[in-house]
Amino acid sequence: MRTPYFCIDEQKLRQNGEILRAVAKEAGCKILLAQKAYSVYQTYPLLEEYLSGTAASGVYEAKLGREHFRGEVHAFSPAFREEDVRELVKLCDHIVFNTPAQVKKYAPLCREAGVSVGLRVNPECSTQEGHAIYDPCAPGSRLGTTAENFDEGILPLLDGLHFHTLCEQDADALEQTADAFRQKFGKYAGKMRWLNLGGGHHITRRGYDTERLCRVVRGLRQDFGTDIYLEPGEAVVLDAGTLHTRVLEVMRNSIDIAVLDASAACHMPDVLEMPYRPPLYGSGQPGEKAHTYRLAGPTCLAGDVIGDYSFDAPLQEGDELVFGDMALYTMVKTNTFNGMPLPAICLRRQGGSLQVLREFGYEDFKSRL
Repeated sequence: MRTPYFCIDEQKLRQNGEILRAVAKEAGCKILLAQKAYSVYQTYPLLEEYLSGTAASGVYEAKLGREHFRGEVHAFSPAFREEDVRELVKLCDHIVFNTPAQVKKYAPLCREAGVSVGLRVNPECSTQEGHAIYDPCAPGSRLGTTAENFDEGILPLLDGLHFHTLCEQDADALEQTADAFRQKFGKYAGKMRWLNLGGGHHITRRGYDTERLCRVVRGLRQDFGTDIYLEPGEAVVLDAGTLHTRVLEVMRNSIDIAVLDASAACHMPDVLEMPYRPPLYGSGQPGEKAHTYRLAGPTCLAGDVIGDYSFDAPLQEGDELVFGDMALYTMVKTNTFNGMPLPAICLRRQGGSLQVLREFGYEDFKSRL
């Protein structure tokens, strides 16, 4: 297989699905796939066995969920255009608005179409460390309505409340947030049909406290008598994908550098945006093994650097390297900067065979311009 390419592991998808289905049953909630993290629709029939539907950030994701995933479709955006809402009410079961003004403007369209209306609220409870760019509760955040700005006049228009405050976190952060939600919005929650606790729940990570999660969800159900939704993205595909790349060139400029045929900027942009250092099979921290290299992409961006890694043997042109945990926030974010080809997307079947789901070429680059 020509590198670079993404490979999704069917067996790991199913393992994650089993955990999520068990949690949903134990907690008495519904779990949706947040498509913003993972949208490989060719695997949706597999995920349907474990999840209750999809969550979308706009019309395109909602269409994808409706067309390829049997189950509910939910949508949220910080602001909607009227033409988008008119399209979304044909696709969605729930639409969550960000402000009371948007609820007032669009709830009539939703009611006419039989779509459930929600409001995203901001409990103003930051629980993250080191991910300020992903903290919806940061000061000045545009995401969600604070208690101070809640308009009780919209209560007759609402079916549910939504909050999303987490990023790759455990159930202790959810419990803390749920307490803040009770304090600020509990007087409204009992009037609702449902509560959506958003995403960022690292449910399938080894060591995650699923018992606490279930306890928090059951507590909210008992307190308010509502249905509960969770919409993780990362947890659905955690450790279920790899990115395969090869060394194009090895050079030296005070340090050893290996230029790969995969790019951080084009193929794993979270490496630069978050930033983070992706796991690489067979490697160590800088200096841990005998040979340390800075791994970089082939674009003209000086900062197209994946990170520093060490290896037991020197790297050579043509060596294949395999990065782990590459199913999430990669294929949905890839781009063709510098005319870089997009990596093919493959599925590793449970029996070991490799199925090519999609390959890309020049026309995919050209058609985006």
